[in-house]
Amino acid sequence: MSEKAYVPPRVWTWDQESGGRFAKINRPVAGPTHDKELSVGEHPLQLYSLATPNGVKVTVMLEELLALGHEGAEYDAWLININDGDQFSSGFVSINPNSKIPALCDHSTSPPTRVFESGAILFYLAEKFGELLPKDAASRAECMSWLFWQMSSAAYLGGGFGHFYAYAPEKWEYPINRYAMEVKRQLHVLDLNLAKRRYLCGDNYTIADIATCAWYGALAAGKLYDAGEFLNVDAYTHVIRWNEEIQERPAVKRGRRVNRVWGEESQKVWERHSASDIN
Repeated sequence: MSEKAYVPPRVWTWDQESGGRFAKINRPVAGPTHDKELSVGEHPLQLYSLATPNGVKVTVMLEELLALGHEGAEYDAWLININDGDQFSSGFVSINPNSKIPALCDHSTSPPTRVFESGAILFYLAEKFGELLPKDAASRAECMSWLFWQMSSAAYLGGGFGHFYAYAPEKWEYPINRYAMEVKRQLHVLDLNLAKRRYLCGDNYTIADIATCAWYGALAAGKLYDAGEFLNVDAYTHVIRWNEEIQERPAVKRGRRVNRVWGEESQKVWERHSASDIN
């Protein structure tokens, strides 16, 4: 290693100047920074999000439910711009004390039900509508295992590899190598599983696929961190096959556009309040 050794201080203090591209949205304390109520639309399901991989999970899920004929899955999707600090408003923090997107509020219950963490939202909606979650015990356990696997692995991919490879103010060999090794191991886990199965849990598409494809499917397609060549994602042929099939689903195409504020103009849908906003 060529880097100068870092000696941790006895007591860590917050250096607000560090952190790279997303420095201003990272802080070591919780709670709101400003007062602002959240908007509420006409549908029971109110989503507050951004089209990051975690946000896309939920909009894809809702679009899949609508495609299955569940009118109760109609939703309003409000933009939470994390670069502007919208996630630290008093209204958002009241739904998600962790100040991370996405967050869902279900006004069909009294009092309204708040749900935060993308995996928890997928599970809540799957149970509410009885879709995309196996009912027999063994298959359900398999699905939940893969869902929890994705939720635990994303921290390595997004918070670890993504930060040090793409966003850190300086490139450091050790953390990039450490996280690249783990991300490639996770891709291999997926590839070995998908070599034997159409979807993560077998022949049926589930919330585990929705959650995992948003992260690892995008990575295999070369759409995360410009890291496709670096990680040699072309080697994971089964992951690529699985992702390409899922990306052709009409509901996935619609869900990926909701709360999107970057890319081609034709793909941006800042907010969604009816099907016509996408179509």
